[in-house]
Amino acid sequence: MRVIYTIGYEGTDIDRFVATLKAVGIDRVADVRALALSRKKGFSKRALSSLLALTDIEYFHFPDLGDPKPGREAARAGLYDKFRAIYESHFRTKTAQSSLRELISIAREKPTCLLCFERDPATCHRSIVAEELSESGFQILDLYGDDPEQYVRHDSRMPSNHSREGATAA
Repeated sequence: MRVIYTIGYEGTDIDRFVATLKAVGIDRVADVRALALSRKKGFSKRALSSLLALTDIEYFHFPDLGDPKPGREAARAGLYDKFRAIYESHFRTKTAQSSLRELISIAREKPTCLLCFERDPATCHRSIVAEELSESGFQILDLYGDDPEQYVRHDSRMPSNHSREGATAA
């Protein structure tokens, strides 16, 4: 079974974030933010894609899988049922479904990690995207970028759908 990884960059810095991806053996990052901008250094689209390229990780942006503004506002207000309803409605649009098919295609080729901001996947729309990928045969594994060494220490517990050559190098 293939694995789809997810990660949020809240609470980490760019160095630990990249070290986490490398430790797990991620080859592709699928950015599912509507707007790939961040006040946090290194996490805006241009800077992030450039840094990932230097570490041999491919970057793909799927803005049509991003949470629309009303959904982001509901999530920020802690209205998670409203947030999910808004996102799930958006997720069923033709453009979002087309992006989802493209995401599934690239995720089947190489180990891929969905990226968004929130640390907790339960409060982020990436969990909805990941749930849909699980319907296509993917196992979901949520990553946390604040302690990359935990993935090195627990390598034997990680799914073995690919070689994690980065785990020994991290």
